[in-house]
Amino acid sequence: MSKKGNPGANKLTNVLLGMMQKTGEHPLVLDFGIINSDYSLTTNTFPKPIPKGDYSVCRSVTYDPGVPLTQSYNDGEHSQPDAGYGGAHTHDIRLPEKMYWIRPGDKVLVAWVQDEAVVVDLVYSSSRVG
Repeated sequence: MSKKGNPGANKLTNVLLGMMQKTGEHPLVLDFGIINSDYSLTTNTFPKPIPKGDYSVCRSVTYDPGVPLTQSYNDGEHSQPDAGYGGAHTHDIRLPEKMYWIRPGDKVLVAWVQDEAVVVDLVYSSSRVG
């Protein structure tokens, strides 16, 4: 039996070692984090709080619940007779509370873009589904 071993297995081992070394050179791309009471961000892989203003957020987590998302315009009467009024009017349309901006205590999904943390979205327990 040859001491060189199986050339196919050796090649596979070298490829796998090369892939592991490349992966080890690159930081984690996605991470979990928590928004702290002062709106700093602490992530699983960077345990020091990142001050508000030193990380980025996607616009989907910046919705201000005090501002209507949009308004609907109705150029006629309500279909319900007990509405009490008719004619042209508007309705404020707001997002549900689970879509509001980030708040202290929220668990968030963080993407690392080079050395910058970017809050992508809020993360909820799967118990909220269904």
